Amino acid sequence: MGKPTGFMEFQRLSEVYEARDARLKHYREFVLPLTDEQAAQQGARCMDCGIPFCSSGCPVNNVIPDWNDLVYRGNWKQAIEVLHSTNNFPEVTSRICPAPCEAACTLNINTDAVGIKSIEHAIIDKAGESGWVLPQPPARKTGRKVAVVGSGPAGLAAAQQLARVGHDVTVFEKNSRIGGLMRYGIPDFKLDKRLIDWRMAQLAAEGVTFRTGIMVTGAVLPQGVANDAKKTVNAEKLLKDFHAVVLAGGAEHPRDLPVPGRDLAGVHFALEFLIQQNKEVAGDGGNPISAKGKRVVVIGGGDTGSDCVGTSNRQGAASVTQFELLPRPPEQENKPLVWPYWPTKMRTSSSHHEGCQRDWSVATKAFVGDKGKLKALKCVRLDWKDGKMSEIPGSEFTVKADLVFLAMGFVSPAGGVLDAFGVAKDARGNAQAATDGAGCYQTNVAKVFAAGDMRRGQSLVVWAIREGRQCARAVDEFLMGGSTLPR
Repeated sequence: MGKPTGFMEFQRLSEVYEARDARLKHYREFVLPLTDEQAAQQGARCMDCGIPFCSSGCPVNNVIPDWNDLVYRGNWKQAIEVLHSTNNFPEVTSRICPAPCEAACTLNINTDAVGIKSIEHAIIDKAGESGWVLPQPPARKTGRKVAVVGSGPAGLAAAQQLARVGHDVTVFEKNSRIGGLMRYGIPDFKLDKRLIDWRMAQLAAEGVTFRTGIMVTGAVLPQGVANDAKKTVNAEKLLKDFHAVVLAGGAEHPRDLPVPGRDLAGVHFALEFLIQQNKEVAGDGGNPISAKGKRVVVIGGGDTGSDCVGTSNRQGAASVTQFELLPRPPEQENKPLVWPYWPTKMRTSSSHHEGCQRDWSVATKAFVGDKGKLKALKCVRLDWKDGKMSEIPGSEFTVKADLVFLAMGFVSPAGGVLDAFGVAKDARGNAQAATDGAGCYQTNVAKVFAAGDMRRGQSLVVWAIREGRQCARAVDEFLMGGSTLPR
C-alpha cells in the first residue's frame, strides 16, 4: 500500500499527450510520463485493500501494491526489481497493455483507479535512464540447447528465462528484425522500437542467439502475413539439433471479409498497411499503401483498427471512418455487476481523438469499384437481440471510400508451422497444450512446447509474457527434472 489516507487525499493523475497537431507530424511516442513527484503521489493512492485484486487481474500477476508503495517512498531501484520479478518487458506492457489491473483496482469500485500503468511506465523509464537494467547471465551452463520459434513477447520471455538458468537458446524469426508483432504490428507512436533493440541487447548479453529471416520448411503463409525469410529450416533438424523446441509464433492469420468486390485494389488487411509503415519508419523501404488525400474506412473496432486510424491520419488521409459490427457499448460499465473483471464500455483511443468518424452495428455487404479500383462500400445496419444480429430492413447505405483496412481480428497461427512439426490443434487451429499440471505447455510431439498466441490464440501482450515465462519453467523441468524459475 502507499499512504494510508492517500486514496482520500489525492486524485488520479493521468499521463498527458503531446498536442494533436504536433504529434500528427511524426511517428514518435507522444505520451508525456509522470514526474517522479506525480508518480509518488499516484503510488500514495494505493490503499490497504486487504486483497490486491489488481495483481490477480494482471495476467503476469505483477506485485502491484509493493511497487506502488516503493515508488511512494522513493525506492525506485527496489521498485524495478519487484516489477522485473514478474514481468520481463515492462517497457512494453506500460505502453500498450490495456491495463486490466486498473479495472480490478479496489478503488475502481466507486472512484478512479490508481494509475498503475503510468507508475509502471515511470519505473521502467527511470530504471533504463539510471542504468539499472543489466544483463543477468547464468552462473553456469547446462549444456542443453533450446530453439524458440517466434520472437514476439512469448518467445522472448521464454528465451530470456531459459537463458538465465543456463540453457543455450536460439530464437528463430521469419522477419528481418526481432520483435514479432511488437515490432511490426504496433505503430512506433505507441511503442518506440528502440526499446525492443535495447532489450534485445540485454538478451544477447545473457546468451540468447538470434537468427532472423528464417522460416520453418513447409509453412505456407496466407495473404496479409509478413515474411522476410530468405532461408528455411526443417522441423526435423530443429528436433535433432535441440533438446527442446518452443513454438511461440503469433496468431497472424487475419480474419477476411469474403463479400463481392473483395479483390478490388484498395482493400487491404490491416497488417499489410501497418507492417509496411513500421518498416518505412525503421528505414527498411517505403510503404506501398498510402492514405494521403484518401477517404479511408477501417472495418473493426479494436486496437488494430485504432492503429490504422492513427497511421492514416499521420499519412494525411482526407477522412477516416471506422465501422464496428457490434453495438455501441455503454459509456460507463455497471461496476457492481462486473468489477473486478474487464468491463465492456466505450473506449476512445488517442488515435480516435486525432480524427475519426465511428459507427456501430454496421455490416459491409459489398465493395464497389470502377475499373478495378475501390470507390465505395455497400453497408447495412444491424439489430442485436440476445447476442444475435439481424439486418434492419431498409437500412442499407453507401459510403464512399478509396481505401479500406480489414481489422477484424486474427483467427489462428499462420503458415502451417504446427503442421510441419505434427502438433495437434484445438478446434480453433491453435496448438493443443495444457497450462497446468505435469507436462504443461507440452504438445503431443516429444520435446515440442507451445506458448502465447500459438497456443491460446489472439490475445494481449501480458498473456503472451505470462505464457512465455510459464512455458520456460516447464521446459526447464523437462530438461533438468526440476526448475528454480518462477511460475
